[in-house]
Amino acid sequence: MNTINPSFSPAASSRKTTAETSHSKLYLAAWRWHFYAGLYVIPFLLILAITGMAMLWTNTLAGRDGERIGVIAKGVALPVSSQAEAAQSAVPDGELVQYIAPLSPEQAAIFGLKTADETLVVAVNPYTAEVLGESSRENSWYSLFDTIHGSLLLGTTGDRLIEIAASLSVVLIATGLYLWWPRKKSLLASLIPNVRARGRSLWKSLHVSVGAWVSILLFIFLLSGLSWAGVWGEKLMQAWNTFPAEKYGAHQSDSLHASMNHGGTKQVPWALEQTPMPASGSQAGSVEQLAEQPIDIDSLAAFARTIGFDQRFQLNIPQSDTAVWTISRDSMSSDSTDATTDRTVHVDQYSGKILADIAFQDYSIYGKAMAAGVGFHMGTLGLWNIALNTVFCLAVIFLCVSGVVMWWKRRPSMAGRLVAPPMPTNMPQWRGATVTGLAISLFFPLAGITLLTVMALDHLLLSRVPVLRRAFS
Repeated sequence: MNTINPSFSPAASSRKTTAETSHSKLYLAAWRWHFYAGLYVIPFLLILAITGMAMLWTNTLAGRDGERIGVIAKGVALPVSSQAEAAQSAVPDGELVQYIAPLSPEQAAIFGLKTADETLVVAVNPYTAEVLGESSRENSWYSLFDTIHGSLLLGTTGDRLIEIAASLSVVLIATGLYLWWPRKKSLLASLIPNVRARGRSLWKSLHVSVGAWVSILLFIFLLSGLSWAGVWGEKLMQAWNTFPAEKYGAHQSDSLHASMNHGGTKQVPWALEQTPMPASGSQAGSVEQLAEQPIDIDSLAAFARTIGFDQRFQLNIPQSDTAVWTISRDSMSSDSTDATTDRTVHVDQYSGKILADIAFQDYSIYGKAMAAGVGFHMGTLGLWNIALNTVFCLAVIFLCVSGVVMWWKRRPSMAGRLVAPPMPTNMPQWRGATVTGLAISLFFPLAGITLLTVMALDHLLLSRVPVLRRAFS
């Protein structure tokens, strides 16, 4: 006689089996997309992490412009004009375009001089006017790392390739978190790697745990980086969040704030790059004490101190009849470690009136987030930021390397095959996955174009040509 288990229900068992099958198929689909996104993304993430860390430590040890040159403070510094003359004598054919005040009394002052071919940076002892060093902003180590980081030395093409990689990295994060999400153990336990495992299991445990820890941080870095990119950043986010020049109440110039990015490196706050500059020569502006003094580099430097620009700030010198004097400070340029103190002041070169005074609180919500986010991204907010970004870059490098190692250990000895995770048939919950994919595609256009291209190739070519189907399976 058979004993019937009262708790057993064929219908319940069937539902459980169906749910497990559904989860298994969705898991395989997420794994497959994670795998293929990683194929494209890994080389770029390695480049971004390595060059990012190189820029971080170049800026920390030497300064972006090599300004971390120590001097002995001897009483009162010489007039800025005397220091500028010494810098000018070092580059006779250069036109003075910028003065950067020292971060502390024990550091050199920096002067930017533009020649026909490049922007030269000259370090000067503020107390003796001795020239301490000279370098090219375009040909410095920092500039090289920055150019590779932003465009792979390929200009617009490189910018687009990196934007695609950054956009697909969002897909990598989304699918990775789904694969990691704990289903049989606690959330905390899932964050701790199993160091007692061996072989591929150990690599997988470390990869999954490190990925979960850095996923949110990686998304913040991707978002702040993408905001500088040529399509999603420049055409969409920056265009919608640029400070409106109409608030000046002054005539507008044909030049944008981006024209103050001397030498290729970013020196202008993200929220101002696309904003037109005000123009000198009108009756606009507010009267300040500067209007009663000779308007030159000495009076502007002194004026900057009286209106709150302590320690390091930048002073851009007019280069045309309608240009303005610009006093600025931002955390992105290592002028300070507090993004909320970002400020840009434009002064009419003829009347000495303030034409615009733009502070952090004047930015849009996203502009404020970028002011803080870019400084954080670049590691300019203090020692804690340097340490965190170093650990983060090392973690990203580890994720890339461990991903390749896991694939290699899983890959059988089959020449000419990627051995990708199989794509399940009759995948359940495809509507949710489709909506998620569409949302990412709409928010990041280049990711959407790439995903559609891959799906089209998969449907029209890879699945129909036996050799290709075998290679990508």
